[in-house]
Amino acid sequence: MRKTGDPYISHCIYTGKIVAVLVPSNGEKAINTVVAGILHDVVDDTCESLHSIEREFDADVAKLVAGVSRLSYINQLLRRHRRKNVSQATLSHDEANNVRVMLLGMVDDPRVVLIKLADRLHNMRTIYALPYAKAQAVAEETLAIWCSLASRLGLWALKAELEDLCFAVLQPKIFHQLRADLASMWSSTNKASNLRRISAKPSAIKQYPEFEETPEGEEENLSMKVLLQAVLPFDLLLDRKKRIIFFKNLEMCLDTPKKPKVVRDAGTALASLVVCEEALERELFISTSYIPGMEVTLSGRLKSLYSVYSKMKRKDIGINKVYDARALRVIVGDKNGTLHGQAVQCCYNLLNIIHRLWTPIDGEFDDYIVNPKPSGYQSLHTAVQGPDSSPIEIQIRTQRMHEYAEHGLAAHWLYKETENLLPFKNSVVDSEIMVSSDFPNQIEDQDSVENDPFIKYRALKSGHPVLRVEAGHLLAAVIVRVDNEGRELLVAVSFGLAASEAVADRRSSYQIKRWEVYASLYKKVSDEWWCEPGHGDWCTCLEKYTLCRDGIYHKQDQFQRLLPTFIQIIELTEQEETEYWCVVSAVFEGKTITSDVSNSIYEERSSFNSNSTLVDTGINHKVQLLRTMLQWEEQLRSEAGHRQLNLAAKKYVNGDSVSLDEVAIVCWPHGEIMRLRTGSTAADAARRIGLDGKLVSVNGQLVLPNTELRDGDVVEVRM
Repeated sequence: MRKTGDPYISHCIYTGKIVAVLVPSNGEKAINTVVAGILHDVVDDTCESLHSIEREFDADVAKLVAGVSRLSYINQLLRRHRRKNVSQATLSHDEANNVRVMLLGMVDDPRVVLIKLADRLHNMRTIYALPYAKAQAVAEETLAIWCSLASRLGLWALKAELEDLCFAVLQPKIFHQLRADLASMWSSTNKASNLRRISAKPSAIKQYPEFEETPEGEEENLSMKVLLQAVLPFDLLLDRKKRIIFFKNLEMCLDTPKKPKVVRDAGTALASLVVCEEALERELFISTSYIPGMEVTLSGRLKSLYSVYSKMKRKDIGINKVYDARALRVIVGDKNGTLHGQAVQCCYNLLNIIHRLWTPIDGEFDDYIVNPKPSGYQSLHTAVQGPDSSPIEIQIRTQRMHEYAEHGLAAHWLYKETENLLPFKNSVVDSEIMVSSDFPNQIEDQDSVENDPFIKYRALKSGHPVLRVEAGHLLAAVIVRVDNEGRELLVAVSFGLAASEAVADRRSSYQIKRWEVYASLYKKVSDEWWCEPGHGDWCTCLEKYTLCRDGIYHKQDQFQRLLPTFIQIIELTEQEETEYWCVVSAVFEGKTITSDVSNSIYEERSSFNSNSTLVDTGINHKVQLLRTMLQWEEQLRSEAGHRQLNLAAKKYVNGDSVSLDEVAIVCWPHGEIMRLRTGSTAADAARRIGLDGKLVSVNGQLVLPNTELRDGDVVEVRM
């Protein structure tokens, strides 16, 4: 029996059910993962052995169960370390070595992590059965370690539930107050008039107390068990049908006095999301402006209360300024990428529909399709005043963009069987950015780098490429003149250059050809001496655009009226900017792009690509996962020395961590992980493989034999 009074088998079954939500619905790997989830405690808590598991099931299941058992070592190690080594702030060498062995094993089969996270999630759902002090310790550990790992692996919905369960245990009063405030804000009965627009400027904010310890044994009206019931299960946010059924069942008891208010408030929050979903669904159903035949699906989510509170503290804003506390996501089908360009066009059509349905909030539109995040994430984000006059964030993306953003590293690397080329060196470098930034959830905070658009666009200059958006029509355009310190732009639009395909593959290797299109348009305008709005010919026209308070450049007609048509500035990376102006220079000088400029710009990429062989993308995924695990390892070492966690803003420093005096690398092309001494060189790696004296490439580039290797490097010894 468990301490909750339930049979122990219930924990195993619930763990298996949680795993089933996280893995694909079919396939041998997925089935074995669920089976191992049910059996994850058998070896540790019964007289059964791994041999008997392998005999009754198979070797794959036994391997997963063994991996989960080893993974539990993290908890034991950290707890024992804090208890015994009060004066020691870091792990010992042996402890650190054991952690690394375990983490490298997780890289070989990340399904172990899914099972462990499912195990921890169910334990957190029933943590009320533990003594208060122990429950707090487990919640702190979960928030610091397992929420972090779920985040790094891209398991956003599970991470959100874990965070709120920890938040309810560690800060029950703040949890309860936030739940009540959001329910009040989203309750239609508390709304006055329907305001037409919300200003994005700061307002008076309600102050919440800092995180502080709740006195042990303090009697409150709300028990921990009740607060945990007010945390919505993560699978409700993944499955709309489950959400509607759950809501209907909850609706019958929302007005029942016996039901605690905090639970009724959770129901109110869910109800507000369902209302928004249904309102948008009706509008999309009756609207004929999006492309016929494109499959459009709708989903929603509630931001975790822990994330809401963290954002309020970080940005010093009130709860009514957390515009993404609830969000809807619209996904446009692209038939496995074959209609990606049309799907992108549909995304902008849908944006137009939503802005007609609900009033946009000033300054809250972000176009990550035109300007992808460093991780490659693409989506349209806008915040609007929903049907209850409260803010709601809307995200619009294609199916391909959604799969890239939402699968999570563990699921994405485990179950993708397609073959592809290893990405260019730049892609491998980008993966470091992606994993090191804790994978900003695409529904999480999407703050602009620069809040003031007038400052942000002051550096614009003539010739810069932009995108003209009118409903769902995307056209290539280029800035001809910048006036009034960037507040007004004269833009040349080419009505013969549809840009939806170019936008869909912004980071592709063919981008240099698209830069040539923009450069040719700019040269045409310069050669013709067109310099005023209205100038142009049958396929090119100059238009005036003004930067408005919503942070967008809107078209201005001859009567000085602002129109819905707008342009989106294409924000170039440092490398893209160099490439683009190289192309512009070549076009103005009359050079042939493909033979001269393209070869010089892509010399390094071509060199790397010519030496690459066709391999499973799982190898590149393994590289990224290895780097993720190595970074998480540093956090674990730091966590071992923490006495009290700063829950408002956890920052991990590894300057005092014990050094293992080794590096872990990935051997190309088979993906074996090799551990070498710190300071080992490319020649040492070749010698270890048995190919001493051969040429060695590191991360796709040929290097000198004395080149020092680093954690996470991809090493190939040329035959």
